[in-house]
Amino acid sequence: MTYDPQPQASHYVNGAYLEDDTGTPIPVIYSANGAEIARLHSATDAVIEAAITSAQAAQKDWAALSGRERGRILTDAARIMRERNHALSVLETYDTGKPLQETLVADATSAADALEYFGGMAGTLTGEHIQLGEDWVYTVREPLGICLGIGAWNYPTQIAAWKGAPALACGNAMIFKPSETTPLCALKLAEILTEAGAPAGIYNVVQGLGDVGAKLVTDPRIAKVSLTGSVPTGRRVYAAAADQMKHVTMELGGKSPLMIFDDADLNNAVGGAINANFYSSGQICSNGTRVFVQKGIKEAFLARLAERVASAKIGDPMDESVNFGPMVSENQMKIVQGFIAKGIEEGARLVAGGEQVDRDGFYLEPTIFADVTDDMTIARDEIFGPVLSVLDFDTEEEVIARANDTIFGLSAGVYTSDITRAHRVIGAVEAGACFINSYNDAPVEAPFGGHKMSGVGRENSRQAIEHYSQLKSVYVRMGDTEAPF
Repeated sequence: MTYDPQPQASHYVNGAYLEDDTGTPIPVIYSANGAEIARLHSATDAVIEAAITSAQAAQKDWAALSGRERGRILTDAARIMRERNHALSVLETYDTGKPLQETLVADATSAADALEYFGGMAGTLTGEHIQLGEDWVYTVREPLGICLGIGAWNYPTQIAAWKGAPALACGNAMIFKPSETTPLCALKLAEILTEAGAPAGIYNVVQGLGDVGAKLVTDPRIAKVSLTGSVPTGRRVYAAAADQMKHVTMELGGKSPLMIFDDADLNNAVGGAINANFYSSGQICSNGTRVFVQKGIKEAFLARLAERVASAKIGDPMDESVNFGPMVSENQMKIVQGFIAKGIEEGARLVAGGEQVDRDGFYLEPTIFADVTDDMTIARDEIFGPVLSVLDFDTEEEVIARANDTIFGLSAGVYTSDITRAHRVIGAVEAGACFINSYNDAPVEAPFGGHKMSGVGRENSRQAIEHYSQLKSVYVRMGDTEAPF
């Protein structure tokens, strides 16, 4: 099976594709060659209204099903996704430019994991009995209603499922707005959910720019907003949602520290730094882009890192031997080029890369800076591209203080052979998703989310259920009711 990059229509609403070509055109550019491979249209007010009203109509009946009934549909959708993994992975590569070698194992498979995990959990979402002498209280876990998911462009299939699976497991409907940069993959998730038996309207996909997201966020019929995006976007969406006391989950940016001590296994530490900076061409929010290396191994680390990065195979992302692909868009490439220029201007030492690759598409070389200081722009701002900054440190206390000196708090990692120190350091860093002798693992069983400006709430694990449901408590008096008069 293969999927045409040009979908049947721009939107998926009420169990079917829906087009309204009066909306603003959204060209889909394949970042490996700069060619337009599809054209969609931003949602009009009529499309938005159809999405909300169909979600409203579907949600009550969906919530009335047993958890096991909802769960069967989610797990069947997971099965279909796994059967079609190759076709979905090719579409993900068209959407993002990520190498097929990567999308085959990290995108539709991750989405299927989420559907399966929350499908299996749906039947366990029960309340609690609290005995109070003769009287008692019981709790009921209820859905919120219509949940809005707003996706980022780096993991379009995964994010659509990370938000949709717990929402649907809890009995909600979801409207998902993908990034306008990567609008294709979420449509296939919606289509597969319908095929698996999800009622029409329970998972709708609408395309659009920021104005579409703003209309959805501020509509009073939307009960919850879950955003994956940048801190500036998160601030705006959070404020708009707060005006109507909506439930929110914000999974935002990061400038995460990866701390490598001089007793670390050098090859493993270099591998961790590569995973923390160059997977998906560096376009991952949790990336450990501030690589703190203890001075005793700094030059050995840099030499081994440069050697391994030089072996990266850059090329056609549809070639399964290629392991480093283009940036998602020309605009994102230019943003990262600006950061590279700033790093050079501010005195960082360019160890490797830094140039645009001489081929069609939006390719940048994997870039390594050394002698980076905490006040440099490349050490302060989220770059979201293949730029790794190495900073020196002497002591454990020093590196913890410097690691925490940031507005962000999404992730952190440590490489050391001293397991006591590993736990001590991770215990002291201000971050939500952390790693010891590893980096960027994101199993659905583990909660994912940040501290400080990196977000609010958690995705995945049982914690996600708390963000897509609400509790009702019922006090039951078994005797007479006493009153003062």
